[in-house]
Amino acid sequence: MSNYLIKNASVVNEGKITIADVRIENQYIVQIGENISPIENDSVIDATGLHLLPGLIDDQVHFREPGLTHKGEIYTEAKAAVAGGTTSFMEMPNTSPSATTVELLEQKYQRAAEVSLANYSFFMGTTNTNLEELLKIDTSNVCGVKIFMGSSTGDMLVDNKEALENIFAQVKCLIAVHCEDDPLVKANAAKLKEELGDQLSAKHHPIIRSEQACYNSSSYAVSLAKKHGTRLHILHISTAKELELFDNSIPLKDKKITAEACIHHLWFSDADYETKGNYIKWNPAVKTANDRDAILKAVLDNRIDVIATDHAPHTIEEKENIYVNAPSGGPLVQHALVALLQMHKQGKITLEQIVQKTAHNVADLFRIEKRGYIKEGYFADLVLVNLNSPWKVEKENILYKCKWSPFEGETFDAKVEKTFVSGHLVYDNGNFNESQKGERLRFNL
Repeated sequence: MSNYLIKNASVVNEGKITIADVRIENQYIVQIGENISPIENDSVIDATGLHLLPGLIDDQVHFREPGLTHKGEIYTEAKAAVAGGTTSFMEMPNTSPSATTVELLEQKYQRAAEVSLANYSFFMGTTNTNLEELLKIDTSNVCGVKIFMGSSTGDMLVDNKEALENIFAQVKCLIAVHCEDDPLVKANAAKLKEELGDQLSAKHHPIIRSEQACYNSSSYAVSLAKKHGTRLHILHISTAKELELFDNSIPLKDKKITAEACIHHLWFSDADYETKGNYIKWNPAVKTANDRDAILKAVLDNRIDVIATDHAPHTIEEKENIYVNAPSGGPLVQHALVALLQMHKQGKITLEQIVQKTAHNVADLFRIEKRGYIKEGYFADLVLVNLNSPWKVEKENILYKCKWSPFEGETFDAKVEKTFVSGHLVYDNGNFNESQKGERLRFNL
């Protein structure tokens, strides 16, 4: 493995931006300071004018392997992730078969060890009947368990109240939840289908998967967590109403109930269904501009703790179906950081806040060992970005296996130049060095 000396970078870390040099030896950051002199075998990188950030840690992706690899696979999606500055991901269990046993879960880890260019962890999936398997989890090397309290892609809905009580009472690791009230969603869909028939389209998605459906489920999850003292993490908040469930008076290290915002809920609104249609059909739905703006405000005031993607690719052919047959979800990992940096240029969020919500807080919330910060002794998961290098998202530069993006046609002003994963320069201005794979994330109990 090469050693690197990054010179004169604008280092964004722990609420500050400072000009510094950073030396990487083997997998680790070994020295941070000014005027560090290169030593033998150092590869020197002049980062003058560039910003050095901790690599993003995405706590919610769907990489579709095993069983759904026509949409995406660990290799292709992790490759897109590192090109976008994401150095670690946590992947969801609704594959085929679903990862609802320790054995099936470990098969995914084995596959990632073979092909993933990014660091990785995988959530164990829950069902109404697999509590015994959940209790076998080694919490030092599994990020948590995932409950679908609203149905999504796959068939993993947990809707038995006794099962939910037992999971919240007995599972000791973090529980991440997708919250939508499934009976209400189905009732809304039936009503609109009866009224509109073939006129039903993507613009009706936030009416079907309504604010009330989200709030009913999120508030129920919070009540269970408070009752049992559970570590609860509510994924992809999509409504202003849900924000009353979260507290910003408690330091993150002491919080037991946390929340996530996703890029698409921070960028798009229901006005975009007119032009984007099924390509911005997600569960939970993109809702109003007021919801979008309230979610951003909650990110900034710490009611929402982390930003992620819910990267969930489907093929163009699948998305081109009529609304009722088009699956929900879209690819985002390659464009998450540049979208946030565009929001920074628009004055909506600072660089320090981006780093806090995409790296520091994710590492702290999940208790990840030695990642998420630019610190001596930590793994060198780093991304160098140029804030003034405009480029346009086009088919030719999209790396997802599905070959489309909801940002297609968008011009971003910032560009990812280099990405390091555990000290390995895996991405360098469009070129990949695949000689080293990512590592399994470890967690402090």
